[in-house]
Amino acid sequence: MAVSRLRNGRWHYQIKRKHTLAQPVYLSFEDKARGDAYVANLEALLDRGLVPKEFAMGRDTGKSVGAAIQDYRIHTTPPASDRPLLDVLCKRLGDVPILGIDYEWAERWVAQMKRIDHLAPGTIRHYVGALARCFDYLVTRKALVGNPLRSLPRRYAVYNLADRAHLPKNVTEKRDIERDRRLTAEEERRIRLVVGRNVSDAAGARVLLRQAALEFLFTLALESAMRLSEMYTLELKQLDVAKRTVFLDRTKNGDKRQVPLTTVAVQAFEDYCQHVRRQTRGMQGFSFKEKLVFPWWSGVRSEESMRRTTWQLSRQFARIFAAAEVADFRFHDLRHEATSRFFERSNLSDTAIAKITGHRSPRSLARYANLRGSALAEHLW
Repeated sequence: MAVSRLRNGRWHYQIKRKHTLAQPVYLSFEDKARGDAYVANLEALLDRGLVPKEFAMGRDTGKSVGAAIQDYRIHTTPPASDRPLLDVLCKRLGDVPILGIDYEWAERWVAQMKRIDHLAPGTIRHYVGALARCFDYLVTRKALVGNPLRSLPRRYAVYNLADRAHLPKNVTEKRDIERDRRLTAEEERRIRLVVGRNVSDAAGARVLLRQAALEFLFTLALESAMRLSEMYTLELKQLDVAKRTVFLDRTKNGDKRQVPLTTVAVQAFEDYCQHVRRQTRGMQGFSFKEKLVFPWWSGVRSEESMRRTTWQLSRQFARIFAAAEVADFRFHDLRHEATSRFFERSNLSDTAIAKITGHRSPRSLARYANLRGSALAEHLW
């Protein structure tokens, strides 16, 4: 008899047949009636010993998780952020046979990351997400009947009472640390002043270069909520000024998305183009002939090139923030600030904002909900 339960707005089913199926089948439906009907038909076939092709044992029983990850990396292009995670997973889970992967294994693995490895919930979610995307690939290749990682409950990475009971006395549970640092109007003014007057760093040894590009990057981050790597890799063809849109075809999550531009961002881009054409405000020697919007990235899509450019710009803005006396602020905090402003200054729905920012999970945007509530409170007596 199939086991069903409602989770995250979808009905999830688990079907086991010890002598018929190689492993449990996991299915999910938005509509319960449709799910019940499908599962009833499937169970009727299994009762007669008939296994549909998509659920037949079509895997190499000797294949390991390590071999599966290598196959996944060869035949697909995993998100750049997944690659170091997959390297670690290969070392830790490489010998686990694919035949042993089921929901119980997934629960044991998550428990181990909390009770033995003492990892933070955010780190656990990163590992599970990377492996889940690999398992999705295996499902399409019929190497897995279903992806049990997709059936993990909400808040699976948070330490519960049972997890805490297994921790050594000298070890405390790890919790998510969410940065909520906001940028005040005065701090923003000081940052723009620093870039504008070409202030040296704290040691006075280095002068800011490419001022116009730094100014535009800072404004674009505040107006679009794009990630740093999404911005410095932009090509001119991705910007449609007439439609006030940026098209991102390579994102951290591997998804494509369109980012609308505010009038402030469009004006900042036009000002930046003027400086590039006139070779002013530090833009000497740079042109758009390479079709890149910004001057820092080499154009080579390698992990080393991206890491180097990210490090360079993060360090540059750390010096700018320090010179502006803006304490405890990082460039990535601009993404949080921009998302907060979308909630405060627009009537866009949470779903629409998620499409702009690229947040996949409603949980990621949940902490911004209070901002809209605060704005509404200002209109009450």
